[in-house]
Amino acid sequence: MMKTLVKLAILMIVFNVSAQMKVEKVEPQIQEKKIEEQVLKRKVAIARFSNETQYAKGLFYDKENDPLGKQTVDILSTKLAASDKFILLERQDLDKIISEIDYAENENYQKVGADYLIIGSITEFGRKNVGKLKVFSRSKTQTVQAGVSIRLVDVSTGQIIYSEEAKGEAETANKTVMGFGERTDYDATLSDKAISAAISQLVENIINNCMDRPWKSYILSNDENGIIISGGKSQGLKVGDVYDVVQKGKSVKNPQTGMMIELAGKTVGKIRIDLLEGDNPQNEFAMVSFIEGNMDPQNLNNYYIKEIK
Repeated sequence: MMKTLVKLAILMIVFNVSAQMKVEKVEPQIQEKKIEEQVLKRKVAIARFSNETQYAKGLFYDKENDPLGKQTVDILSTKLAASDKFILLERQDLDKIISEIDYAENENYQKVGADYLIIGSITEFGRKNVGKLKVFSRSKTQTVQAGVSIRLVDVSTGQIIYSEEAKGEAETANKTVMGFGERTDYDATLSDKAISAAISQLVENIINNCMDRPWKSYILSNDENGIIISGGKSQGLKVGDVYDVVQKGKSVKNPQTGMMIELAGKTVGKIRIDLLEGDNPQNEFAMVSFIEGNMDPQNLNNYYIKEIK
């Protein structure tokens, strides 16, 4: 009897300790969810994604309407949108949007330029079937391999700031023994999975290369009504945020590359966000005030607003 009571007591102690450990592990997770990371969103557009392989290029192949290329754009757009770090601008079907705007006679349409352009291509795509036949069993494996290459271009300079190629693979297999088992037919979804796997390897690097570069905005006006800069809630701005005001550096031509180089600018002050207006990226703006330094109101184009790193 005594031994039984001792065992029960030990079990109760172990149960209480494990329960406490579970609570200690859960509580930090709940606290982490309450912390919202502020992200200053960059404007990104996918300029072009072509199929450079020979896959699906028959007699009636249309380069402008390549299904594999469009599928890749859709997958990449979905993954970038899911990160919630970008304002994605449509470029692939822009002609359809403009056509609809003309049809509706919408005079409020505004052209919005991107901070970064993504240019890419499918460089490798192939499918193979491998089967094994034994005395009493048969197996078959379908494999699709895809290679995707991208370039990330800074629109303000035209410079490629990141380029990489990634490969993805997807497969399905089946096995039958003595005629029993499931047989696998042609699986069209393997193409989607292989391309998605390749793009997944690139998305994080695209995000990091964009987010590592300081967010910029520009001064729209400075008059008796106040100072107005571009950007708003959709880009992650919040009332009370503080940013640097930078005077642009001198532009010089590099004789080696032939490119114009803007020298490092000079921080001339700091502004604070006082008011946010607008309900979409096209019409959003922020009212700001100087809390340190000043600028020449007659030469607003010589300044820009920069995130404090």
